[in-house]
Amino acid sequence: MLIRFSIISIWTFIDPLYHLLRRLKYIGSIQNKKAIFRVKLTKYKGKAFLLADGTEIKKNDCLLKIHLHNVRILKEVMSISHPIQRTRMVYKMVEQSMPLLAKFIENHQNTDEIKGIIGITMLNKGVKKLGFELMYPENRLYIKFKRWTQMPIFLISHTSLSLKKVKNQRPTYLVMSKQQLFAKYLGA
Repeated sequence: MLIRFSIISIWTFIDPLYHLLRRLKYIGSIQNKKAIFRVKLTKYKGKAFLLADGTEIKKNDCLLKIHLHNVRILKEVMSISHPIQRTRMVYKMVEQSMPLLAKFIENHQNTDEIKGIIGITMLNKGVKKLGFELMYPENRLYIKFKRWTQMPIFLISHTSLSLKKVKNQRPTYLVMSKQQLFAKYLGA
């Protein structure tokens, strides 16, 4: 617990620099707290794929890349010892931020160009209920890089881990079309 607290304290200090360097934007606030997502526009660089609603994502399509505010999440769930309660709390935080994300895109100056949202994570339980589709990166070097960069959040967010569980985790793209996002969270 002391190690986890120390890492989160250091991360809290470094996070504003990360936010600045990555040029992330907050999407709004819920109950006087900033939403759990930070975002930036990106051009998709992978292989073309088709989402369940028929939206095709091709190379150079404009997507809104979502980043969870991990240090904030960890601070809020650190005191919860039961993994299921912790997972539910994170799920609820993400779910509450989804309508703000939809509004952010709806009001964005580039709304017509944005085809959807994309994020990458090793924590992907319950994301299908939120409307995300899962895709897996294929580039081995990229997978290793993302596994290395995302491993700290994965390790800190679990109270008990087995080596098998860690080895079986792989980075996963979470993708949702703008139409799906609007239909699910704006009622459009």
